[in-house]
Amino acid sequence: MRGGVYTSFHKSKLIALGFLILSLLGAKGKKSEKINYKTALRYIISGLLLFFLSWFILLEKSTPVGASIGYMFTVSVGFILIFTGGTLLSRIIKDALVDDIFNAESETFPQEEKLIENEYSINLPAKYRYKGKVRNSWINFIAVFRSVIVQGGPGAGKTAFVIRHFISQALGKPEPYTMLVYDFKFADLSLIAYNHWLKNKHKYKHESVCYFINFDDLSRSHRCNPLDPITMEDITDASESARTILYGLNREWQKKQGDFFVDSAINFVTAVIWYLRKYNDGLYCTLPHVIEFIQLEYDKMFSLLNQEDEVISLITVFIQAYQNGAVEQLEGQIASAKIALARLSSPQLYYVLSGDDFKLDINNPEHPKVLCLGNNPQKILTYGAVLSLYVNRLLKIINKKNKLKCMLVFDEYPTLTADVTTTISTGRSNLISVLLGVQSIQQLVKEYGKEQADVITTIVGNVISGQVTGEGAKRLSEQIGKIMQDRQSLSINRTDTSISKSK
Repeated sequence: MRGGVYTSFHKSKLIALGFLILSLLGAKGKKSEKINYKTALRYIISGLLLFFLSWFILLEKSTPVGASIGYMFTVSVGFILIFTGGTLLSRIIKDALVDDIFNAESETFPQEEKLIENEYSINLPAKYRYKGKVRNSWINFIAVFRSVIVQGGPGAGKTAFVIRHFISQALGKPEPYTMLVYDFKFADLSLIAYNHWLKNKHKYKHESVCYFINFDDLSRSHRCNPLDPITMEDITDASESARTILYGLNREWQKKQGDFFVDSAINFVTAVIWYLRKYNDGLYCTLPHVIEFIQLEYDKMFSLLNQEDEVISLITVFIQAYQNGAVEQLEGQIASAKIALARLSSPQLYYVLSGDDFKLDINNPEHPKVLCLGNNPQKILTYGAVLSLYVNRLLKIINKKNKLKCMLVFDEYPTLTADVTTTISTGRSNLISVLLGVQSIQQLVKEYGKEQADVITTIVGNVISGQVTGEGAKRLSEQIGKIMQDRQSLSINRTDTSISKSK
């Protein structure tokens, strides 16, 4: 009593509590991820209340023995609860693992939030998640002439969130782009292009026109001859046109380049096209005339073709086979071309392909144009071949110096057999931007072969992707690269628990 420890109730309690806290400082219980602060605090608070409120038991006017027993029991229970709660605190894993089962937060990274514009740029508004917050951002396509590939499965939003914005912004510039729109499901994109052209056609320095090619509804279609003799400068143009139309009608032929019968059919159609180009200064140089010409009897056809010096080298093999009576071989060389082209024999196609309402030089400074090519998913093989011919002829015409800036928009590009690799790689200096919409890289591989698909995907400078899987997802991850992520691992054994962190 003389030491002063027990001079007051609260002093003695606080001294005892202090020694208890000192004993808990060295306590090392087995760590457990199931224990939390709430559980420990419940024990501690309950214990503190019993430990200090035991004072009121001593004030009770009861027998001294009963008060003493009640006081000791209450203090002991409170002491034990405080001790238990303090021990639980030492077992809590203070640096718990991040509760992010899908790794969504760790995969986020800062993105461009500033709008950066110039006379060529396309800017897409976007949102992204970073550090638990949804933030506004901009996808700024400053280098739009490096071309863009948009990939994503059906319903991924390629048209709604990307392609339509490219069309509207390109046509809404102070100096609008000239444009080609390949509308796979006519007239979804054509309506967007036409309406924005109407709003902005006064911005062109010269009068502009919006044209449509549509084989299903001739009342909404213009007429254009893709084999226009003015643009057929030499026999290589005829060869490229023949290859395009036959590859479009026989998709497997693209994988059989060099095959005897494939090359024979291409050479035969090339000879017919070039003969019609030279005859009467190209008066009958149209695809319908080509289709009808190859249906002539061999005597008449070879007699006519033999009159043109430049095609003799192409038809010599066929004439010799005919003269030597090798009719079966001749039929094998020519019949595939005849049968394929016969599928194009229809009044609607003949009407559109034989007209001359406009030229394909859409980026001509004197006559700027917006051209919409409409396809029909129900007639892909037939219409796709003809539209591919339009596209290939147009690509060769527009890729020249001193022309207007031009944007080529291809929705569902693999449904065409148009080769855009040259335009992508060389068109940048001529202000030509290419936008390719595909569902997956595998779709490109299926239609164009692996080598051609690899070339297209590697030379395109910008990639926008929705949901992709398989090889396409692997290729995309390699293109994007990696970010540094914080990683934690938890190890619990019988005696100890440890947490390790890494990058």
